[in-house]
Amino acid sequence: MNNTTRVKRRTVGTFAVLLLGLTAAMSHAAPGAPKGTSETTQPSAERLSARHRAIVPIAAFAATGDLDKLRKALDQGLDASLTVSETKEVLVQVYAYAGFPRSLNALGEMMKVLEWRKGRGISDHPGRAPSRPIPKGEALLTAGTANQTKLVGAPVSGALFEFAPAIDEYLKTHLFGDIFERDNLDWQSRELATLAILSALPGAEAQLESHMRISINVGLKAGQLRELCHVLAENVHADNSRRARVALARTLESGSKG
Repeated sequence: MNNTTRVKRRTVGTFAVLLLGLTAAMSHAAPGAPKGTSETTQPSAERLSARHRAIVPIAAFAATGDLDKLRKALDQGLDASLTVSETKEVLVQVYAYAGFPRSLNALGEMMKVLEWRKGRGISDHPGRAPSRPIPKGEALLTAGTANQTKLVGAPVSGALFEFAPAIDEYLKTHLFGDIFERDNLDWQSRELATLAILSALPGAEAQLESHMRISINVGLKAGQLRELCHVLAENVHADNSRRARVALARTLESGSKG
């Protein structure tokens, strides 16, 4: 099977914001579980692309360390036109939420998948590196703070950050600076990956809800986020989908009250 044919094939496609999630959780009441929405009823403008759908199981299986399922998800994601650079970026970002071991193991599995595909004559698009150097020192703190504010929708502060100023600095300089300054993976894709990762981590519901709000802030539509929940149910696990649906319902309800 040549690469063009494979691309056309149908794709079924914890650290970092602990404090953001805890802070946000204090100000939001928890409604009941949301009603499911069939993706077939969504307007086309609110559908995820095949590329975006493919990110979801890749990130989720990398986070749980299920390498057998990750292998299949990587193969399908590359078929869905994810570049090598974008896919690597998703797996590197996994470490910020699920730890270095999961990220390293996932990257090792990706190397095997690429070699396997190469042996079958498939030439995957390499993608690109970040378009600009990542700032250093005070410039990195400034850039990271600006990115965090834009993603969250307001400056982030509070008693937790005063209690542990080191974690505040790490969030601003490393997560929102070093990682989110890398523009070879757009912010919507990063947030879809983050939602998939957090949905796979029981106990991270507050952070999952925080990133539902961030996802809307970066332009993802409610219908697209409902479709993410559908992809999780269809291709990952019902528990992941349930956690994501509850977080989305809380986010939409709090938005309608605001």
